[in-house]
Amino acid sequence: MLAGYPPFADEDHFKLYEKILACRPRFPTHFDPNATDLIRKLLTADLTKRFGNLKGGSADIKSHNWFLGMEWTKLLKMEIPAPYIPPSKHQGDTSNFEAYPEDHEAYGLPGPDPHREKFKDF
Repeated sequence: MLAGYPPFADEDHFKLYEKILACRPRFPTHFDPNATDLIRKLLTADLTKRFGNLKGGSADIKSHNWFLGMEWTKLLKMEIPAPYIPPSKHQGDTSNFEAYPEDHEAYGLPGPDPHREKFKDF
């Protein structure tokens, strides 16, 4: 998302999966070095060395230089405005997304959510 395009691509799905498993993404030269460092640490294949899975847990990620200046308490309280809010005509508006053929799925407004109460402030 940071680059504006996916990190791995191939017309052949099998080759795409191989690229993902090899996990050798290339970063544009204009990338912030802190972003590159964080992404590499999050993509470490060895779970015992992966950022966020170390002794410091999620605190390691939150204290990384990429997030310098992030006010985590305000974020949790939803006091930080979203950097971009796409235009929306109504709750079920999908005009900001590409259309894919989904013959088995109905389009339109979502149905009732049985878990809504659990996530009302999310």
